[in-house]
Amino acid sequence: MRKLADILSTKDVDLLLENIHAGVALAARDGALIAWNSILEESRKQLKNADNLKDYFLREDRETVLNRVSGGMPERWLGKFLMHGTDPAVLCDCALIPTLNDRTLFIAERLGPESVLCDVIETLNRRVKLFQVESSFTKKLAHDKQVELDAVVAQAREVAQTDPLTFLYNRRAIIRELQDEVLRARRYASMLSVSIIDVDHFKSINDTYGHRVGDEVSRQVAQRLREGIRHPDIVGRYGGEEFIIVLPNSGAKAAGEQAARLCGQMSEMDIQVGEHTIRVTLSIGVAQLRNGDDTWDSLLKRADNAMYEAKKRGRACWVVAE
Repeated sequence: MRKLADILSTKDVDLLLENIHAGVALAARDGALIAWNSILEESRKQLKNADNLKDYFLREDRETVLNRVSGGMPERWLGKFLMHGTDPAVLCDCALIPTLNDRTLFIAERLGPESVLCDVIETLNRRVKLFQVESSFTKKLAHDKQVELDAVVAQAREVAQTDPLTFLYNRRAIIRELQDEVLRARRYASMLSVSIIDVDHFKSINDTYGHRVGDEVSRQVAQRLREGIRHPDIVGRYGGEEFIIVLPNSGAKAAGEQAARLCGQMSEMDIQVGEHTIRVTLSIGVAQLRNGDDTWDSLLKRADNAMYEAKKRGRACWVVAE
């Protein structure tokens, strides 16, 4: 099968970039904008022709954004971004893709409801109405169909929140769980912690053994994380080789103890993929919710910073955020 990139012309790509619902820009390593599509142009005008990618983010996030851009590595994260000229900034799924000549392609897609799932549910609800008639026969038929359709809707919802590779919660589902737990912790003044987990040297695994082996490593790491947490902790795939654990009613001490246990268990196990035996280690960042100060995204950011600190300390370890 021919690759799509080999078939599309420059004109085709230009039309594509101008008609998608995402902000797209090409930036230099210092964040200076080189080119952008019409979605980003709307925000640029509102910001009085801002010429650096950092200017489209909240002030407290700008240094982190510049560090990501200058790093020259593929990145993906959730961030608040000025999209479609809106004010205030909205939550977006952001991605950085390194290109030639020390440039980086930036894409920001606004997070919204699962439109496909909403369409499915709406269609199913219309079908249910067809069976809402007065006769006893049609009532019985409607009841049977409702049971069947409820099962379909439940299955569709489960599919919409499940990561197809690891069968954990996907990014949006685990973020939604985190948001709910933050609200619950605030309401009842209870403790809440979160851990961000990164598989060390995952790129080297892909480069050495191929993506098929890398996918199998992700699946086995996900399974061991699922088996290594307690109820009611929740684990989900954040993206790529990163995972999130949400720990309701747990402080930093308990979350740190869990992180230590997971790091130890993983480093003592070999992952067998076909003829390959692979030793995997984890870097984990832990943060406890500061009630009255933290939002769900600031809590996640503190855990993410702690995880990067664990990387700096040599990997295969955990760091608890202050």
